[in-house]
Amino acid sequence: MSDRTRVAIIGAGGWGAQHARVFGGRDDVDLCAVVARRQETAAARAEQWGTRGYHSISEMLGAERPDLVTICLPNEAHFAPTLEVIEAGFPLLVEKPLVFDLTEASQLVQSAAERDLFFAINFNHRYAEPVRRAKQAIDNGELGDLVFASWRFGGEGSSTHPHANLIETQCHGLDMLEHLCGPIESVMAQLTDPKPGLYTTLAVALRFTNGAVGSLVGSYDSSYAYPETQRIEVNGTRGLALIEDTVKRLTLARAGDEARTVWEAGYFNDVDREFHRTFDKHVDALLAAFRAGGPPPVDARAGYRALQLADGIIRSFDTGRRIEVAP
Repeated sequence: MSDRTRVAIIGAGGWGAQHARVFGGRDDVDLCAVVARRQETAAARAEQWGTRGYHSISEMLGAERPDLVTICLPNEAHFAPTLEVIEAGFPLLVEKPLVFDLTEASQLVQSAAERDLFFAINFNHRYAEPVRRAKQAIDNGELGDLVFASWRFGGEGSSTHPHANLIETQCHGLDMLEHLCGPIESVMAQLTDPKPGLYTTLAVALRFTNGAVGSLVGSYDSSYAYPETQRIEVNGTRGLALIEDTVKRLTLARAGDEARTVWEAGYFNDVDREFHRTFDKHVDALLAAFRAGGPPPVDARAGYRALQLADGIIRSFDTGRRIEVAP
């Protein structure tokens, strides 16, 4: 590779624009191409983003030979384009969810492993400053032995897939709970469908392999305008970590102490209070790992794992039983 990493974007929608902002705004990256499903969109985005536009993934890969490909297509349209890039042998970053089908997810992960490909997924919530600080406190033992954890995330949303909220949005929560608390070993679920057949709100009871228990509540029947639309609480024998709205605030408390330690972005710190900038931080880590020849900071296997947990939640609801979901 040259000193500048050549990156191509597949997808020209809202998150495609975020990929263009992040990669296209770096001095160490050459944003070499964008692929869109319609030729006119490809041309418009290429002009807007200062790159070359393509309607065909294979044509772009053959002409540009990018060092890294990013895929940010509509949630249910990930499988075939991702497999095409993998089979062509190009390192890649995909948006969440990996896919909606566990067999397809397994095929993607296995195909990339057979080629020893760099294969990352954008679970960017991990890079929010409150999350990073909470993770450090947990790893340092400040919370003691973990006892329970909770995730809540609700806002507007719609899809024709019956489990879209669980798979495409709450995948962040499933990943986050394991990121902070370790592997989940079993799930029990309740789902509701205000529009029959579309399970847009769910509550899940969790048990971790370390003995802690937890809960996940997610909804498309809420609003992102509500206070604390997203909340994470991790409670241990020595302390508690509370994350509000992902990037807004972290509170650390010690058992028996009424004082609190609070992190919140200061007046001039716009970067850490803006949710989209968590992707910038992920890309910092991703490019460093890629150039060093190491594994991705968030491997696509994390996307497979989130879907594995989602599949267990669906089976729990369908059977009315607790489902084991060992990693």
